[in-house]
Amino acid sequence: MPETLNDFITTGVFAFILTFVRIGSAVTIMPGVGDTFTPSNIRLFIALGLSLVLTPAVTPMLPNPIPTTSVLFVLITMEFIIGLFIGTIARILIAALDTAGMVISMASGLGNAQLFNPGFGAQGSLVGAFLSVTGVVILFATNMHHLLFWGLMGSYELFPVGSIPDAGSMAELMTQAIASAFKIGVQISAPFLVVGMLLYIGMGVLTRLMPQVQIFLLAMPLQIVLSLITLSLTVSAIFLFWISKFEEGMLFFLGGGG
Repeated sequence: MPETLNDFITTGVFAFILTFVRIGSAVTIMPGVGDTFTPSNIRLFIALGLSLVLTPAVTPMLPNPIPTTSVLFVLITMEFIIGLFIGTIARILIAALDTAGMVISMASGLGNAQLFNPGFGAQGSLVGAFLSVTGVVILFATNMHHLLFWGLMGSYELFPVGSIPDAGSMAELMTQAIASAFKIGVQISAPFLVVGMLLYIGMGVLTRLMPQVQIFLLAMPLQIVLSLITLSLTVSAIFLFWISKFEEGMLFFLGGGG
């Protein structure tokens, strides 16, 4: 009985450590939970809680018997890399909102107005900060953060423990995620690009018809007002479109690549 208990404790600690390394590294940079405005102790508690819950489900997927110390360090390193990779993919998907905000700000004449973006912990555009913070709120309001946690569990089918991940495939997936985020950002900002282009065309025609008009004094206020009106009309569609794309991206891990 003592030997059985000792084996159980040893195996349980081994399983918990490997589970915590992957989940903890992913939670650290995951959107919403891993944002800079989330206290570090809250992130740690969430990572510990998820690891405790998922350890029994992950244990059958772990190598048996327990490997030697050198192999164990390699496993921990691989789990850490995989966790960072999953968290980074989720972070890239929400970065589409910041990209859209930057393009919208440039199209609306607010490109030089910078504001601290708490979602990324750096300076960003006004619209980008608004979209990023609101995107996190919608992420929790729609329970999409559950999909992030399910994605962590599904990652064990996509990246089994003990197998060395294909660096080429990971780089390709990362490239596709960045390209997709940029594409989504441009698609979100498309109405503002159209409004800005029509405004510039109209101002160009007005300049030809009335050369004495100080066109630059009229263009900037009108551009900002039209952009704010466009934002108020399209903000709901922006987040509905983005949350659907975010769900598609995270379902990749749920389906084990399918």
